[in-house]
Amino acid sequence: MPSHLFTRRRTRRASYLAVISVSSAAIVMATACSSATKTTAAAPPQLHDIQHIVVVYMENWSFDSLYGNFPGADGLTGAGRTTQLDKQGVPYVQLPQPLDSTKAAKATTAQPAPVKPADPRFPATLANAPFNLETYVPPTNTIGDLGDGFYQEQMAIDAGRMDKFVTTGGVGALPMGYYDATPLPLGQLAQGYTLDDNFFHAAFGGSMLNHFWLISGATPAWPDAPESMRAVVGPDGQLVKDGPVTPAGFLVNTAYPADGPHPASAPAGNLVPPLHTATIGDRLSSKGISWAWYAGGWNNALAGHPDPLFQFNHQPFAYYANYANGTKGQAAHLKDETDLVTAIRTNTLPAVTFYKPIGANNEHPGYANLLDGETNAANLINSIMASPAGKNTAIVVTYDENGGFWDHVPPPFVDSWGPGTRVPTIVISPFAKKGFVDHTQYDTTSVLALIEHRYNLTPLGSRDANAADLVNSFAFTR
Repeated sequence: MPSHLFTRRRTRRASYLAVISVSSAAIVMATACSSATKTTAAAPPQLHDIQHIVVVYMENWSFDSLYGNFPGADGLTGAGRTTQLDKQGVPYVQLPQPLDSTKAAKATTAQPAPVKPADPRFPATLANAPFNLETYVPPTNTIGDLGDGFYQEQMAIDAGRMDKFVTTGGVGALPMGYYDATPLPLGQLAQGYTLDDNFFHAAFGGSMLNHFWLISGATPAWPDAPESMRAVVGPDGQLVKDGPVTPAGFLVNTAYPADGPHPASAPAGNLVPPLHTATIGDRLSSKGISWAWYAGGWNNALAGHPDPLFQFNHQPFAYYANYANGTKGQAAHLKDETDLVTAIRTNTLPAVTFYKPIGANNEHPGYANLLDGETNAANLINSIMASPAGKNTAIVVTYDENGGFWDHVPPPFVDSWGPGTRVPTIVISPFAKKGFVDHTQYDTTSVLALIEHRYNLTPLGSRDANAADLVNSFAFTR
């Protein structure tokens, strides 16, 4: 990974606030504001003034778990009832000690589920309420992986009561933990630009499914999936056996592409056949509009020696026939993070960019720490905003899903797929409103709607066709 733009901090920092205090975000913000002032003086900005849309897709935090203390946002102060219920539906007297899923013992015949030990960094009991993770673990360190799933998130949401995140998560009190990301690098950018506090991830469940929704606005079908891959749901609607595929044949939990990069250990019979439905990439290509999906570690994964933290299920285009291994589509549009560095430096950024950090920098609890991901993303954003393209670029930073973390705002009901829990989203651009909290209801398909409206593309489905398109986060005239 190029050291001059993306600093990969693997060592522990004794004082991460020192790193934050010297962030270049304030400098870039001043430059961007100056550019916006000049643009506004010439003519009121409009959507068509955006020449580059950049989507930075991070991992696994709810809004309250990072921005619950952000000034002006609908956060923890107004959360109201936060009581979590146990499996019997009774409020916990105290929350159980957080567990460390990264050190779980292997399953045995006698104990079919992996045993997760208690995490000694946390007290044995915690009050039945949100708690500050930084009291026990600084954001330079990892915490346990909370886990997620299509059925599990619906159980945690509990018809909007938001009271079963702890009992469903299976990692003790961790779902009720939070960091205050306001002073962190992305939080600093959020203070200078626009924070969306009513943005929900598109579909119930985990990373793979929400990556599909980011690029296609739909859940892919796998109608002839092996029975061993299918979940079983009882007559009462309760989950009997989990699996990647619903009983009706839709792919909702992690599986890997047959004709895209996948783990060498993945059984051939469990690999997903190439998908043929439309994506935002197809829509852009049909209009001759440049685009690319840039991923940290992509070249090495494609060459067969992936980084240990490269996440194959975070590369959604690789599941589609148009972008399978060996295709012109893959060569033209699926690229490495190093190619993004070059595009920024040479002012050849495509009209639409998706950026997926490598595992160490994606903020996913369990294998990545928060500050490394924040710093890497802020460095990327600052490099774009300082480049010639910065004056007409819109950057959207959002999270694929909540990762099992609790949030106090019940998601709206749109359809049987979701949306899921509220996640943070930041809009950074010379055209963005400055120091603004946008309360408009959005979900992941709002990113699709923004791209579609800017480039006059046909919607991919009903969700993106009806989604608000993020323009309330910009100082545009209609």
